[in-house]
Amino acid sequence: MQPEAAAVERVFREEYGRVIAALVRRFGDIDVAEEAAGEALVVALETWPASGVPPNPAGWLTTTAANRAIDRLRRETKRDAKHRAASMLYDDSPHVPTGPVEDDRLRLLFTCCHPALAEEARIALTLRLLGGLTVAEIAAAFLVPEPTMGQRITRAKQKIAAAKVPYRVPETADLPQRLGAVLTVLFLVFNEGYLATGDGDPIRAELTGEAIRLTRVLRQLMPDQPEVAGLLALMLLTEARRTARVRDGQLVPLADQDRARWDRSLVDEGHALVRECLAVNRPGRYQILAAINAVHTDAPTAADTDWSQVVALYDQLTELDPSPIVTLNRAVALAEIDGPQVALAQVDRLPLAGYHAWHATRADLLRRLGRSAEAREQYDAAISATQNSAERAYLSRKRAELT
Repeated sequence: MQPEAAAVERVFREEYGRVIAALVRRFGDIDVAEEAAGEALVVALETWPASGVPPNPAGWLTTTAANRAIDRLRRETKRDAKHRAASMLYDDSPHVPTGPVEDDRLRLLFTCCHPALAEEARIALTLRLLGGLTVAEIAAAFLVPEPTMGQRITRAKQKIAAAKVPYRVPETADLPQRLGAVLTVLFLVFNEGYLATGDGDPIRAELTGEAIRLTRVLRQLMPDQPEVAGLLALMLLTEARRTARVRDGQLVPLADQDRARWDRSLVDEGHALVRECLAVNRPGRYQILAAINAVHTDAPTAADTDWSQVVALYDQLTELDPSPIVTLNRAVALAEIDGPQVALAQVDRLPLAGYHAWHATRADLLRRLGRSAEAREQYDAAISATQNSAERAYLSRKRAELT
């Protein structure tokens, strides 16, 4: 791919969620929005390399896509209802109230998290629409094959069409029912930016930034929900370390990061939110994860980390979320207290053979136990299971050190 085309596609990917949200609000149809956005990308690829990226790329893409959608709807005589809806774009009548959710993207997120859809379908669909994630990236987040995830997204769209789920602003009473799925989507979008699953940029700051922005809007909307505050704290404490996470193209683990490069303003804001959650005393998954990150970011050095407190927090999290990934992360902390042999015994029992972090954790524990041949095999498996360039570089270096 030519550098100009790659730059256009990067901008398109960064603005995808904003464009899709605006188009869905106008046309009320996911397929129309996605098709129009795709056509706008083609036009951008044809014109931007020569004319340059416009000052407001999202506005340009949205306008171009809307025009293409209107032209298509006009041509499709069998879709008279949508043609009439498209013609209303030129209506000068007062704007219809948007309800309690004013942000287009957050409104689309809540709308897609409709109870008519299964939770995994809601999450997958909104990751595709708002995060601009590929089917492969979403499949990696769910630890399922790409074709399986593609079918889920297709079925979610079909379900919306068959059930005639309205693209309306959810009422205030609807928001708490959909909150869990919304928080999950925001967390997964942030994670994709924090450690990208694709082979492009290892860290996608536009995704972490958008997830934080939407979570801030959500906190203003639902200030009495401690899990929203917990998720925001978790994101801020993680984002604070972003500039220290990659050095010379390699991922830098937490213990090796230059803590002077952490963003102290984000750390302070995250800690304040964690204290606020503790005062409310209604613990939830994101609040506990934020508390774990607060322990890490409170330690002046890695050696000062209170690992006993970290393990205790993971014990509390396990009661709420007894998933293999929580157990894996707990084992990493446990290794700092009881040693790698105890941790390895727990890790070996987990059904995570397709998860790159499981192989990377086993590799590190085996290395610490002096079992170099087995560690080398696990590093190879971890390298094969991730496309993130910075993570592959780090794992390759650790493997090379075994010799």
